[in-house]
Amino acid sequence: MDKRASGVLMHVSSLPGAYGIGSFGREARQFIDFLSDAGCTYWQVLPFTPTDAYNSPYASISAFAGNRNFIDLEQLRDEGLLTDDELRDQMYANPYSAAFDFLEIRRIPVLYRAFTRTDEAYRGKVRAFAEENARWLPDYALYIILKEANIGAEWYDWADEDLKFHRPQAVAAAMEEHAETILFMEFIQYVFFEQWKKVKQYANARGVEIIGDLPMYVALNSADVWANRHLFDLTEDGEPKNVAGVPPDYFSEFGQKWGNPLYNWKAMRADSYRWWMDRLGACFKLFDAVRIDHFRAFSAYWAVPAEAETAKEGQWIDGPKTDFFDTVNRTFKNPKIIAEDLGIIDEGVIDLLEKTGLPCMRVMQFGFMEQQDNMHLPHNYPKNCVAYTGTHDNNTVLGWLWEALPHERAHALEYCGFPGGDWAVGGSDSASCRAMIRTLWQSPANTAIVPVQDLCGFGKDTKMNVPGVPNGNWAFRLSEDQMNGIDRDWLKKLNQIYYRAK
Repeated sequence: MDKRASGVLMHVSSLPGAYGIGSFGREARQFIDFLSDAGCTYWQVLPFTPTDAYNSPYASISAFAGNRNFIDLEQLRDEGLLTDDELRDQMYANPYSAAFDFLEIRRIPVLYRAFTRTDEAYRGKVRAFAEENARWLPDYALYIILKEANIGAEWYDWADEDLKFHRPQAVAAAMEEHAETILFMEFIQYVFFEQWKKVKQYANARGVEIIGDLPMYVALNSADVWANRHLFDLTEDGEPKNVAGVPPDYFSEFGQKWGNPLYNWKAMRADSYRWWMDRLGACFKLFDAVRIDHFRAFSAYWAVPAEAETAKEGQWIDGPKTDFFDTVNRTFKNPKIIAEDLGIIDEGVIDLLEKTGLPCMRVMQFGFMEQQDNMHLPHNYPKNCVAYTGTHDNNTVLGWLWEALPHERAHALEYCGFPGGDWAVGGSDSASCRAMIRTLWQSPANTAIVPVQDLCGFGKDTKMNVPGVPNGNWAFRLSEDQMNGIDRDWLKKLNQIYYRAK
């Protein structure tokens, strides 16, 4: 990422579509066409893994599996595995919000109907795919089945001690007992990865690269922890000793206690970080570049006692530092990694960034929240940087302007050369949003990324996530009319003016 370029941040779930959520269907290709025609190089997405009970892609039951809701049902119909009537039953009227509850009820049954219509040749492809992914897929499939058999209980609460602790003989017996259902779970993953592979090939053919997102941690109630307890900081009973989080910062005065189990870095190092290399390898197949969330944990991570009420009670513990990235560079050829270095950044993180040479991140909104010159103001951006108007954890530009303190808003508008008029007006031709985007594009940062909400001039009601608030997030979607209403020609001209056109 050493040339001037630009892109748009929008998760697949936010794409238009008739089936309650964005998918790998024609709308994904239409969005790629938009990016290509506008001269953009990158489409940035959020994690592709299954979401948790709060619909967060950052707290998944698997670090490797794909979200079944992104499967394009129309492609399954075209393959003869579903009917038009079955597709009509999956349609959802509201185009502005992801229908998570609807999908929870409807999606598995229709995918199972498709699975029952596969022939032996098709199933042979599924089995071959499962063999290629044997280090994670069988465990994941069995975990889903056992979790359901235990009425949704997490693995550490299962009554069967042998299965609870993933003892090989018990796991092998369960695999045999549930072979057909496991094959169905593997079918879902096969379809997911095959469909996405075609989308990515289409994007690359049109000169668009995909930036993926890799959460630092996995959930305690995940197949990864269940099958690899020795790689995590757990007691003999499978309970976390300490959990992940961050100390107090801009987002939360009490810090954030995420609850994810921490890694046993000593055990990870002993086998050359194989689990992590598998994970990164899977990401590099899916994406052209990967943003690693919470990069600072590789330098030092915030460990919160599992029983603590808030994250304030945590402490910093050293991470694997350059030893980890030396292994990455030995394992992969020219890996494209973006370091999410937001939050509390100390000399250790800065030193790690310098030694790895990874591009850092800057968020323009943060620049106007301080009374002094700071690293998030665009004139201070280094070239080796990915700069954003905001991320999935921020307000939209228009929403931020509405909620900013008067002096912050005045500073931002003056800094960005707002031409005057009503800054509060939204829409795809919003003068205030355009001024902010233009200022970002002018910056020295090699890569400039804008969330699609800011291109549309949307307000705070379209925020993707509010950190620390579990409910009501991740649901934002564009309607087809809204996506078609984005001014492609304006964005194309901006890319040309500031030498970001691909």
